Amino acid sequence: MGGYPEGAPCWADVSLSDVAAGKRFYGGLFGWTFDENTGRGQYTNVYLDGRRVAALQPKRDGRMPTTWTVYFATPDIRALAARIREAGGRTITEPMPVEPHGMMALAADPGGAVFGVWQGAAHAGFERVRRPGSFCWTEVYTRDKDQADAFYAAVFGYRGTDAGSDAGLGADIRSWSLPGAEPGPESAVGARSLMSDAFPAALPDHFLVYFLVEDCDVTAAACVRLGGRVTTEPFDIRYGRVAVLVDDQGATFGVLST
Repeated sequence: MGGYPEGAPCWADVSLSDVAAGKRFYGGLFGWTFDENTGRGQYTNVYLDGRRVAALQPKRDGRMPTTWTVYFATPDIRALAARIREAGGRTITEPMPVEPHGMMALAADPGGAVFGVWQGAAHAGFERVRRPGSFCWTEVYTRDKDQADAFYAAVFGYRGTDAGSDAGLGADIRSWSLPGAEPGPESAVGARSLMSDAFPAALPDHFLVYFLVEDCDVTAAACVRLGGRVTTEPFDIRYGRVAVLVDDQGATFGVLST
């Protein structure tokens, strides 16, 4: 059993066509190092100061999306998969062992946003978070907030706090706190964000993974220099400065400096 409470984001990985190119991009952007002796087609753990912070994985099929996936912890992955289905979601990949590390599954909420679930064993998840170069936040972007709020409350028991209007976010956002915690910014583990008409009509519901950085503007400029793109220029919120970036293969992620 892993060390993260159920519903807490505990891991993130990115699916890429070219893992070697991904190493060059993310190593240059965040200073990450990578598993040694991993051959072509293998899952590659990512490290910062010797601590595991994410992973790169090769796409098994070129038609699969190039995307970051966030995983939520659970002590009982089969029971969680059943709750996902009962709440109107679906399992894309049924719970499967990843020996000796744990068990994983991929799921989608009723709006189609894809996320992972992880029952940790030898691999509990992140060994470093909320420090520069590591995971710090995740949000699901949806066009149906009522449906999303009901789903994640039923699946993980999240307690929500509406956070957009007083946080300088300019959006309808509800933060998530784990059961037993007092809802609010101090206990939030993620959030739901309503997609406005400013988002492309073809953009589906999706999760966005954020990494903490020392300087949001410097990181955005480095992303472009390394062959990526900036889709949302750096802007200020109450919690710091954020931007949305795309790597050189098309995977979208956010960065935050505080």
